Amino acid sequence: MRASPEVRVGLVGAGYVSAHHIRALGTLPAVRIVGIADVSIAHAQALARRFAIPAAFDSLSAMRDARPEVIHILTPPASHAPLAIDAFAMGCDVLVEKPMAPTAADCDAMIAAAHRTGRRLSVNHSAIEDPVVVRALELIRSGALGDVLAVDFHRTSDYLPYSGGPLPDSFRRGGYPFLDIGIHALSLMEAFLGRIRHLDARYRSTGTDPHVYFDEWRGTASCERGDGAFFLSWSARPIRNEIFVHGTRGELHVDCFLQSCQVTRSWPGPKPVTAGVSALARAARTLWDVPNTTWRLATGALTPSPGIHAGVVRFHHWRTNGGEPPTTMDDGRRLVAWLEPFCRRADADRDARLKVDRSLEPADVLITGASGRLGRALLNCLHGSGARVRVLVRRRALDLERLPGLQVVYGELGDPEAVDRAVAGVRVVYHAGAAMSGSWPAFHAGTVRGTANIVDACIAHGVERLVHVSSVTVLDYASQPPGAVVDEGAPLEPRPELRGFYTQAKLAAEQIVLDAVRTRTLRAVVVRPGQIVGPGYETASPYGVIAIGGRWLVVGAGRLTLPLVHLNDVVDGLIAAGSRAGVCGAIFHLVDGTSVTQREYISASRTTSAASPPAVYVPRIALLAAAAALAPVGYLLNRTPPLTGYRLRSINALSFDCSAARQRLGWNPPLRSLRFVHAHDEELGPAAGTAEQQCVS
Repeated sequence: MRASPEVRVGLVGAGYVSAHHIRALGTLPAVRIVGIADVSIAHAQALARRFAIPAAFDSLSAMRDARPEVIHILTPPASHAPLAIDAFAMGCDVLVEKPMAPTAADCDAMIAAAHRTGRRLSVNHSAIEDPVVVRALELIRSGALGDVLAVDFHRTSDYLPYSGGPLPDSFRRGGYPFLDIGIHALSLMEAFLGRIRHLDARYRSTGTDPHVYFDEWRGTASCERGDGAFFLSWSARPIRNEIFVHGTRGELHVDCFLQSCQVTRSWPGPKPVTAGVSALARAARTLWDVPNTTWRLATGALTPSPGIHAGVVRFHHWRTNGGEPPTTMDDGRRLVAWLEPFCRRADADRDARLKVDRSLEPADVLITGASGRLGRALLNCLHGSGARVRVLVRRRALDLERLPGLQVVYGELGDPEAVDRAVAGVRVVYHAGAAMSGSWPAFHAGTVRGTANIVDACIAHGVERLVHVSSVTVLDYASQPPGAVVDEGAPLEPRPELRGFYTQAKLAAEQIVLDAVRTRTLRAVVVRPGQIVGPGYETASPYGVIAIGGRWLVVGAGRLTLPLVHLNDVVDGLIAAGSRAGVCGAIFHLVDGTSVTQREYISASRTTSAASPPAVYVPRIALLAAAAALAPVGYLLNRTPPLTGYRLRSINALSFDCSAARQRLGWNPPLRSLRFVHAHDEELGPAAGTAEQQCVS
C-alpha cells in the first residue's frame, strides 16, 4: 500500500531517455514528478522548463528535501550502483535503466542495499517490454510457429555526436557498446529461448566509426530451448532493430522500428512458387505497416521508444499492486554477469591497442593531425631531421608506430585528458589537427574544442611555442573588391555561420589562440596557408568549387585565380614559425603568388589523377537564383542551406601579401605550386625537393 495518495517521483539524469520516462509518468494519474537532477544543472533546468517539472538539482542528495518516494536512475551505467544505494538510503524505491550496472559486483551491492533498507528495485529492460516483442511472444505461445528452434537479432545503432569534453563511456570504453546494446540481445534471447547456458561474443574494429572503437559485435547464445545469434553494429547502415524467430511451422519477423510482426508459414507446392507467394505477402504487409505506424505515432496512439514507456508503466503498476516486477534484481544481475567478461576483455584490448597507459619520454615537438597530408609531411620532415617527435592521432596507425623513436599518443582533440597527456613534456606544438567534414558537433569537437584544449595544455605545461595552423578562409572575402591585395591585418569574416562549418570553426579556433596570446601569456604563432597542392591533394576541389553529387560545380566560367601553396612550402613555413626568434604573437599568410585559374587547376587534376571528378561550369547568376530559392526552405527548417547568396558573394579572387612571411620567417617559396598545372614536366615533389630535403633545422 502507498503511504500517500500520490507517488512522488524524482529523476536522476537529463539525457535523451529522460523525456521518454517523463512522458510515460505523465500517463499515470497517481504519479507526480517532484524534480530532476543531473551533474549538468543547465541540462536539468532545460528539461524541467520543457516539461514543467517544479525543480532541478545538481545531484540526487540535493533532491532530498523534495521528498521523493521513487527514483528513476537514467544515467550512464557506471553511476547506477552508487546512485541506487543513495536512493535506498533516502527511503526510495528505484527503477534503473538497463543495464543494472557494469559489473556483477555492483549489482550485488545494489541488491544487498535494497534488502538492507527494505526497498524495491527493478531494471527497465525496454527491449522485452516493447509491445511488438510482447505480441511476438504471444504468437509463439499460441503455437503460430510450432516449436521455436533459433532466434537471430540484428541491431545497428549510433551515438549522439561528440562535441568535445571528457570522452563519454560510449567512446572511452571498448566494451561499452556490448554493455549498452548487447544487454538487449541477451534479454531477448532469454525471452524467446529460456535462460542462457553458454555465451560467446566476438568484436572487431572496422575503422568506420571515428569514435566507437569496437563498432561491430557478433555472438551466439545457447539457451534452454534453442540457440540464438546476434549482430550488433555502429557502422552498418541502414539503422535496423529486427528479430527473426525460426520455428518448425514458420518464421516470425519482428521489426521493432516499424512495430510489425510478420509470420511466414510453410506452404505446400513448388519452392519457387511458395517463395514468391511469401515474398508478396511480406511486401503487402510492409505496405500496410509503414503508414499504420506513422499514423499511430502522429496521433499519439504509439509513443516513441514504446518499450521504455511500457517498462515505466509496468514498474509503477507492480509497485502499487504487487505481483512480479518487470525485471527482478536477480534477472538484471544475471545478464550483467554474462556480459561482464567480454566487456572487460574489450576494455583492456582497446587500451592495449591504443597504448593508453604508455609512459612518455620528453619530446622536442608534438604534431596534431599527423594522419593528415600536411601533418604527415611535417612529421616526415622533423622526424627525418633527427628531432624527437610525438604525435596525437585519433585512430590506430600502424605505419606511425613503425617509425623508430616516434611517440604515438592516441586520443581525441576534443578530449582534454588526451590532449594534456600528449602535450606534457614537449617544447614546441604544431597544431595541424582539425575537423574537415561532418556535422557541427564534429567541427566543434575537432577544431574549436580541440584548439581550446591545446591552448590550455600548452599554458599548463609551459610549452615554449605553439604553431597554430589556421587558414586564409577566416578572412572577409565578401567585402573586398575583386583582386584586392590583403595582408595579415585584413578584416576577418563577420558572418562565418553563412560560409560553412569549416570557416566557422577555423575562425573560432584562431581567435582562441590569439585571445590566449593577449591575455594568458601563450607563446604562439598563427599560420594561414592558402589552398595546398602537392602529393595527395590531386583530387581536392579548388577554391570556388562546390563538390556535390560526384561532380565539381564551378561558380562562373572558371577564370577565378586560386590562392595556391605547395605542401612542401607550407612545411617549410611551419618549421620556420616554430624556430625563428621574435615571431611569437604574429600571424603569417602562406600563399606562393602563382597565377592559376580554376580551369587550369581542374585540367591539371584530370591529368594527374583519374579520380578527379567531372566539372560543371554554372553562371554565378544561376547559382544566386538557386540560393534565393533555397533561403525560405532554410528559414522554415531553421537551418542554413548549403548554398547561400552570402557564400557565393564570398567567392572572390584576392591577392595575398606574404611579405611578412618572407621578411620574418625567411620564407621564399620557389613557386612549386605552378608545377601542379604543368603536371607532365615531372612529379610534384622530388624536382623541387621533398619536404624532408627542404626541412629547416
